Amino acid sequence: MNKNIHTFIGCDGEYEDSKIVLFGAPFDSTTSYRPGARFASSAIRNESFSIETYSPYLDRDLADICVFDSGDLELSFGNPEKALESIEQCALQILSDDKMPFMIGGEHLVTLGAIRAAAKKYQDLHIIHFDAHADLRDDYLGERLSHATVMRRCWEIVGDDKIFQFGIRSGDREEFYWAKEHVFTCKFNFDDLEDAIGKMKDKPVYLSIDLDVLDPSAFPGTGTPEAGGVTFEQLQAAIGKVSKLNIIGADMNELSPIYDATGASTSLACKLLRELLLLIYK
Repeated sequence: MNKNIHTFIGCDGEYEDSKIVLFGAPFDSTTSYRPGARFASSAIRNESFSIETYSPYLDRDLADICVFDSGDLELSFGNPEKALESIEQCALQILSDDKMPFMIGGEHLVTLGAIRAAAKKYQDLHIIHFDAHADLRDDYLGERLSHATVMRRCWEIVGDDKIFQFGIRSGDREEFYWAKEHVFTCKFNFDDLEDAIGKMKDKPVYLSIDLDVLDPSAFPGTGTPEAGGVTFEQLQAAIGKVSKLNIIGADMNELSPIYDATGASTSLACKLLRELLLLIYK
């Protein structure tokens, strides 16, 4: 992989020396409400230089770890399956080199490509999913590949009792009824997170964060905002707990920077990415 010239702040390590590899997946062709998540990864890189590499929350610094930013993938906007194949190939290369892929979406469908890759290396893969939406529909308007179906497609790969969802506050009735039989769902918050972590001890875990899990009054820059949601501090604390698990890959999705002209949503995403990298770096 070639180093991206335009990197996230502090993520300019060499590929061979890095334990985490950042890459962008600028794709939003199945977004059901407001498109724009394809611009997230470039916006996050641009605005990352408005924050510091040092985290006062953790007393850690990105300058003290080694992260490689490989830039954005070139994805086929009109062909979801082809885009997923490109994401899978990228993530699989990173995993094959015993490194951790960290993907910046993009709409949430991009997670499926990374999960396909992770499942090829880790047979007992588990998924932690922070989101406002269940994403468990079998199809959305007849389309099985959608940001509204991504966790259903992931379930088809990992199976029952391997997906743990938190912050869910939106979905149709069938999704919630189906979830009771197949996945672990904690509605509205992170109250059951400790119990879930206990069930995933020593398991390979992929962490997927849809930023619309946040309260839209604090994070309006997203394609499908949902009233309610968690605070930045609550999300940060939840990630801190999850980071103690065997995280083998991660992603952060659904920032649509054009819907927050103040730039506050992008700034929040930058700070959260910094905290994530510092927490999951082994």
